[in-house]
Amino acid sequence: MKFLVISLAGIGDTFFATPLIHELRLNYPDARIDTFVRWRGSRDLLQGNPHLTNIYQKDLIKDPKAECLKFLWQLRQNKYDISFNTHPQSRIDYRIIARLINAKLRLSHAYERSSVLDDMLVNRTVPQDYSRHCINNNLELLKLIGSRPLLPKHQYELFLSAQEENWAENFVKTHSLQGKKLLGIHVGSGGTKNLALRRWPLSFYVFLLQKLNQSHPGVISLLFGGPEEERDREILMTKTDPTKVLHPETANLRQAAALLRKCQVFLSVDTALMHVSTAVNVPRQIVIETPTWNKPIEPFRDAFVLVKNPAVGGRNLEYYRYDGKGIRGTPAEITKLMESVTVDSVYEAIVEAFAS
Repeated sequence: MKFLVISLAGIGDTFFATPLIHELRLNYPDARIDTFVRWRGSRDLLQGNPHLTNIYQKDLIKDPKAECLKFLWQLRQNKYDISFNTHPQSRIDYRIIARLINAKLRLSHAYERSSVLDDMLVNRTVPQDYSRHCINNNLELLKLIGSRPLLPKHQYELFLSAQEENWAENFVKTHSLQGKKLLGIHVGSGGTKNLALRRWPLSFYVFLLQKLNQSHPGVISLLFGGPEEERDREILMTKTDPTKVLHPETANLRQAAALLRKCQVFLSVDTALMHVSTAVNVPRQIVIETPTWNKPIEPFRDAFVLVKNPAVGGRNLEYYRYDGKGIRGTPAEITKLMESVTVDSVYEAIVEAFAS
């Protein structure tokens, strides 16, 4: 048997596919299990996964179209028996890609905007369920091939190397952070569609860190993120105590994951690094609620703290659904939504997390 797991949406969404990959390996120990991802960060997170045969990565949006078509043709030549479009890949483009690769069975979820064309692109579906996590939505796909989950419990799966763990250990020693209280922070929020608008205001992060620097001088904040947040990090570091706010220059998402494991608390909105934090078991996780927040993408763990967004008021699905569209509302309206989360509410959650 030859399987292809397609996960082309966000980097964090790739984590949602790892329990399915593990279950496929348990159900079909001799199968070829490949995965196809868009983002380099997704590829990084899957490196070292013992349940995978091959990891294919191609940015079908940014790379030259002729090059992308050649790449898809090469995947088609692998003659997969079954492909899985994992949740949440709601745009019809993802199912067109599955049809071009042309596995005999092409599995997907049925989304709200599904049409007759979808039935021509994929040939077996299960309905998506907003009341269940994406991981559980993905495991439902097993029913379509007569299989079932065999593991007693599921979790994100990330396999870091000894070199990556040693890099994080050396960073801690070099900066004399042993025994210190470490707070990881990610100020970003992704760049596809209009999702960058769900960022908590940078000025609020400035006030938060200034307040922490004064009231809790023993807390060291580590600023995580990629090149797209470089300017924001520079602003934060110029307006806060440089001995208490550091920017680790990680080479990739795997090094960031290894260093996140050293933190006691992690703060973010719902981003890929939120899921990385869960994967490495940061003891206390704090998430600022955004309009895109919902059950399918919450951290897959026993406990975390959600700082409620009073302006959203539980109406998240009115702002964002898996229908291929961005957050509903103008940029000014979405920005105002995020401004309703106060600095004091986030500060109190951090103080309580370290106290516990």
